Amino acid sequence: MVLAQLGGSISRALQQMSNATIIDEKVLNDCLNEITRALLQSDVQFKLVRDMQTNIKKIVNLDDLAVGHNKRKIIQQAIFNELCKMLDPGKPSFTPKKGKTSVVMFVGLQGSGKTTTCTKYAYYHQKKGWKPALVCADTFRAGAFDQLKQNATKAKIPFYGSYTESDPVRIAVEGVERFKKENCDLIIVDTSGRHKQEAALFEEMRQVSEATKPDLVLFVMDSSIGQAAFDQAQAFKQSVAVGAVIVTKMDGHAKGGGALSAVAATKSPVTFIGTGEHMDEFEVFDVKPFVSRLLGMGDWSGFMDKIQEVVPMDQQPELLQKLSEGNFTLRIMYEQFQNILKMGPIGQVFSMLPGFSAELMPKGREKESQAKLKRYMTMMDSMTNEELDSSNPKLMNESRIMRIARGSGRHLKEVMEMLEEYKRLAKIWSKMKGLKIPKKGEMSALSRNMNAQHMSKVLPPQMLKQIGGMGGLQNLMKQMGSAKDMMGMFGGGDK
Repeated sequence: MVLAQLGGSISRALQQMSNATIIDEKVLNDCLNEITRALLQSDVQFKLVRDMQTNIKKIVNLDDLAVGHNKRKIIQQAIFNELCKMLDPGKPSFTPKKGKTSVVMFVGLQGSGKTTTCTKYAYYHQKKGWKPALVCADTFRAGAFDQLKQNATKAKIPFYGSYTESDPVRIAVEGVERFKKENCDLIIVDTSGRHKQEAALFEEMRQVSEATKPDLVLFVMDSSIGQAAFDQAQAFKQSVAVGAVIVTKMDGHAKGGGALSAVAATKSPVTFIGTGEHMDEFEVFDVKPFVSRLLGMGDWSGFMDKIQEVVPMDQQPELLQKLSEGNFTLRIMYEQFQNILKMGPIGQVFSMLPGFSAELMPKGREKESQAKLKRYMTMMDSMTNEELDSSNPKLMNESRIMRIARGSGRHLKEVMEMLEEYKRLAKIWSKMKGLKIPKKGEMSALSRNMNAQHMSKVLPPQMLKQIGGMGGLQNLMKQMGSAKDMMGMFGGGDK
C-alpha cells in the first residue's frame, strides 16, 4: 500500500520516543530526524519537510514546558497537526447537490486512471442517491469510449459518446445537453489525457471547459508520479480552474509522497483517493482521519460510517438486541462475516482501528484473510438451521463435523479451525451481555452503558495498550463525541 511504509516508519519513530524514560532534546531530535528521513524517502518535497521540522521545534520547546505536562502527547499532537497542515490547503472544494444539475470535468495525465476514476466517482454518488451520467469526450485515445462504455454498463450508469465524431467539444456539449434534459443531477465529462508539453491538447481542454462550463474541474493524479507532479499539476491549474484533486493507484508499492506534496503546493484539496481497481475501492479523503491512520492512531468515525453503510437500518436494532443478550450463534457470525466483506478490503477496515497500521495487513495477507472468511461461510452453508441457531458448542459432535466437511468439500481440520474461531468470537461477544437497549432517541442511555470500562473488556489487550490504556481510551471516546458515533452504528441515534 502506498504510504504504508511511511506510516510504519512514523509510527515506529513515535513508539521509540514513547519507550524513552525521559523526553529530552536528544530524544525529540532523534524522533524528528527519523520522521524527516521517512518523508524524504517517500518523495515528499524537501522544503515542506524542512518547514514542518522547524514548526514542530517551535511548538515543542522542551525548556518552556512546565513539569507535569505530557511531553509525549504534545509532541505527537504537534506532528499530527503539521502533517495535516501539509495536506490541507484550507479551502473546501465544490460539493454537488442532489436535485441540482452539476457538471464535473475530469482532467489529468495519460495513464493516471482518469476513465476508471470517472466511473468510480459516478458509482460512489449513485450509491448515495444521486442520478449520475458519463460523457466520453476523449477522442484522442483509441478504445477510450469502449472502456467507459464497459465500466458504465457494469455500474448501470447512463453514458454518451461517439465512434465517428472527432470533435471532443461537440461530443461534450451534446452529452451535457442530453443528460440535462433527462434530469441527471451529476454529469461527468471525461477528457483526453495530456501533459504540459502538449500545447494543442491544453487548448482543446480549455475549449471543452468553456463550452460545458463545469461546476468543478477534477485533476486526477497518479500516486506513483513522484516530484514531477508539481510542474504538471501547476500547468493544469494555469489552463483550467482545477478545484480539487483525486489521487489514484494508492494500492501500489510506489512511494506516493511526491503526489501529496504536489497537492500541498498547488493548494487544491484532495477529495477522493483510489485504493484499487474495483468499483468500490474509492474513498473520500479527509485529512485528519487519513493522517490519524497514517500514524497508526485509527479512524473511529470512518469505521462507524463503514458499519452504517453495510448494516441495513432495519437490522441495526436487532443487532443491538443480540449484542445485549450475549448469545452468539454461528448464524450471527455468518451475518457479521457478510458485513465485513461488504465493507471492502480488510486491510482498509483494519487500518481504521487504533493500534493497527496498514503495515500489519500486507496485500497478500489481506486477500488470504478474505478468502478464509469465504471458506468459513461455505462451511456454514452446509449446516442445518439447528446448528446455525444454537449457541451450545457441544452440539457440534464428530459426525456433524464430518458431514459439514463432506458437504462443503473442506478438510475436517478446516471445519475445526472455523469452530475455534467461533468460540473465540463468542467469548468477545459475551462481554457485551447486559448492555441496556435505549428506546428510539434515548441517546443518554447508551452513553451511560457504552463507557470506557465496557469497551476496555472488548478490545484486544494489544490494541488497548497502543491506545494508551484506560486513559487513552477515555480520551478517544471523548473525541468520538462520547457514544454518539457508536449509537449511530446501531441506528439508535437522535434523528
